[in-house]
Amino acid sequence: MKRIGILGGTFDPVHYGHIALAEDAVREANLQEVVMIPARIQPFKQDREYASGEDRFNMLALAAGKNDHVTVSKFELEQESVSYTYLTLRHMQEFFGEDTRLFFITGTDSFLKIDTWKNAPELLTKYSYIIGTRPGYRQEEYQEALERITSAYGTEVISMNKTELDISATQIRQMVAEGEDISNLVPPEVNRYIKEHGLYRV
Repeated sequence: MKRIGILGGTFDPVHYGHIALAEDAVREANLQEVVMIPARIQPFKQDREYASGEDRFNMLALAAGKNDHVTVSKFELEQESVSYTYLTLRHMQEFFGEDTRLFFITGTDSFLKIDTWKNAPELLTKYSYIIGTRPGYRQEEYQEALERITSAYGTEVISMNKTELDISATQIRQMVAEGEDISNLVPPEVNRYIKEHGLYRV
């Protein structure tokens, strides 16, 4: 059975922290592939500080281009309505087929609330999870949530100590706006794209 990871986010822009998370998941959960899916951002905040869905997808494709285990999907960008996780995972399961086990990759904060998400029983019975944790971070809450969810739904959960890179997309956008160098935070292809397309300039 194939093992495929699904990693969503705004990726505005994609940075080395996102890539490290995908690579950690491939290694620790023995995945054949991680599909990175940029989320659709609602059009109510369309100033220059944010990149379009097309730009975010293009940067992801550039970042994934040299990695044999990472691909990119436009699925959520092409949806007209809210992209609920259960709809994305349904689509990806249909795309890869029933002989594939899907692993949704997320962080501790999201996992603590996952049984309140829309169609949570479907999410927690049909799919597996890879949780990027940090030693000591909300450890007691995480263990309680893990026990509650696995007991109620029989969910397969892999706890993964992720590579700790102190990078945020907000910080990168701010640095670009202020003319600072971001070459140690994003892949060179992404840095070049940001410059060539004038992204995140105020």
